[in-house]
Amino acid sequence: MNIEVVESELKKAAITLDRFNNNITIFGSARVDSDSDLAKTAYQLGRRLSDQGFNVLTGAGPGIMRAANQGAFEGKSSSIGLNIKLPKEQIANPFLDQCLMFEHLFTRKVALIKYADACVFFPGGFGTVDELMEALALVQTKKGKSIKIFLLGKAFWRPLISFFKTLEQYQYIGQSDLELFCIVDSIDNIIEKMKEQ
Repeated sequence: MNIEVVESELKKAAITLDRFNNNITIFGSARVDSDSDLAKTAYQLGRRLSDQGFNVLTGAGPGIMRAANQGAFEGKSSSIGLNIKLPKEQIANPFLDQCLMFEHLFTRKVALIKYADACVFFPGGFGTVDELMEALALVQTKKGKSIKIFLLGKAFWRPLISFFKTLEQYQYIGQSDLELFCIVDSIDNIIEKMKEQ
């Protein structure tokens, strides 16, 4: 790890993203097909948020990210991608008004969460779960600003929520920590709660 690269990535993110307000970051699997129901839902969410004045941030890749960016790009607000250099190079999707490139997953993750007023987590793999844990830890410890965290898809997230309840039973987390996120099955729930700001 090169500390100069880390500093440069965080500085570039600050210069670019400090100019944007009302940002919502959408996380989710890169492996979702573009014609899947999940991708269609991500597109609809990106479009509706964009039309209501929210900029949409994603990891700039395919799958959920591409669908959400496309919806936002076709809407009224900005579609922003934070891309990452991977061994199998990830090409940024074409639906971006702004795109930043990162070498380090953790600096990208920090930027995706730090500049968001809310985070929406679609189903995903290790990367998505890692990003969720980071967001929850930052809000729980008050090391980040208080943001709304949505988990979309009750059936998908149920096993993880069961594990969280086990953590609470062992007193590794508190009852209030289970209220740091909201589980939803509809993007209407997300839109409604964002209007409450």
